[in-house]
Amino acid sequence: MDKDAIHIRMMTTDDFDAVVRIDAKVLNASRPDYYKAKFERLFKSVDYLPTSLVAEDDEGTIVGFVMGELFMGEYGIFKQEATLDTIGIDPDYQQRGIGKLLIKEFLNHCKRVGVKKLNTLVNLDDDKLIHFFNKNAFTPSKTVNLEYNL
Repeated sequence: MDKDAIHIRMMTTDDFDAVVRIDAKVLNASRPDYYKAKFERLFKSVDYLPTSLVAEDDEGTIVGFVMGELFMGEYGIFKQEATLDTIGIDPDYQQRGIGKLLIKEFLNHCKRVGVKKLNTLVNLDDDKLIHFFNKNAFTPSKTVNLEYNL
């Protein structure tokens, strides 16, 4: 598949089933409740600006997506930071530059609306995802995420 055959567009509520399908293929587990909550927050809340994108092949099939949030704070003023919290590329389409295209367009969209910093979290033992983000110019932050297991 040629990268030119991939079209990146803003995600809509109609993309729910495709996003859940891709995520299930990537993780070998279906998480429709997770995505139901994300879609409701992203498409029904006035506190978030739309930022999520999908990648379609030349036949209109969704083959990847990236989801993030730009939070509208008090009085409709958003912070100059955004989060990228979910990315998925159909395993049949990985290693073809689709993730890079999605990240590039996601970053461009964030810049256009005034975002200065993008945050994401990756498990420390997820070498594949860390490598992907490093290749796309992400660097370790100067803060450390701490946790406490109950």
